[in-house]
Formats: sequence, C-alpha cells, structure tokens
Amino acid sequence: MQGKALLIIPLSTIIILTGLCIYFYFDPSDSAMFPKCAFHTLTGWQCPGCGSQRAIHAMLHGNFATAFRFNAMMVVALPIMLILCVGECLRIRYPRLYMRLNSKWMIWSAFAVVTGWWIFRNLLNV
Repeated sequence: MQGKALLIIPLSTIIILTGLCIYFYFDPSDSAMFPKCAFHTLTGWQCPGCGSQRAIHAMLHGNFATAFRFNAMMVVALPIMLILCVGECLRIRYPRLYMRLNSKWMIWSAFAVVTGWWIFRNLLNV
C-alpha cells in the first residue's frame, strides 16, 4: 500500500499541472474542447459550478476580478479546497485535523453553502 501512496502524489501533481496548463493556454469561452454545462443547456439556469472553467482561466492569468464575476464561489472556495487537500495528505499524521475537516458539521455546511449559492445566483441572475 505504501508504494501505491508514493505513486499517487506525483501522478496527481502531473495531472493537476497538465490541467492548469490546458486552462492557461486555452480559453474555455472560445474553445470547443471544454464541455458545456448540461444543466444550463437544458434549463437555462446556472448550476453552482457554471463559470468555473472561465474563472480558472481568468485566475491563471491574474485577473481575479473577472474570475469573481464568472463564479464568485469558485474563487472564494479555492483556499478552502487547498486546506482540504492538505488535510487529506496529512490525515495519518494529524488524524484530529482530518476528522474535523470531514465532520458532519463541515459536510452539511458545505452542502448548505453550495445550495444557497445555487439559489442566490439564479434568483439575482448573478
């Protein structure tokens, strides 16, 4: 198992860096290779993730104001996602941190925030 764990980190890093390079060099607004949101296509409403691809592209180019306009929750959630990834990587060394980050309270809070964002952005047409 330890050999597999040692392989997961470099492979994950390569996959993430490849994805970031793709998002840096190709604009999701102009490129047909990026998938369109099925929920938005079918309903005309925005899902919680709508605009995330364009927001990532904008952030990689240092334009955080534009990224915030595309998907504010994505921009705000990035530091939280980083903390969750660090907690996952350190879960054996710091099991209490891992348990707090993955507690029922945290999971339900995240669910409530995402659901609230979904409703808010469609009511106000954000």
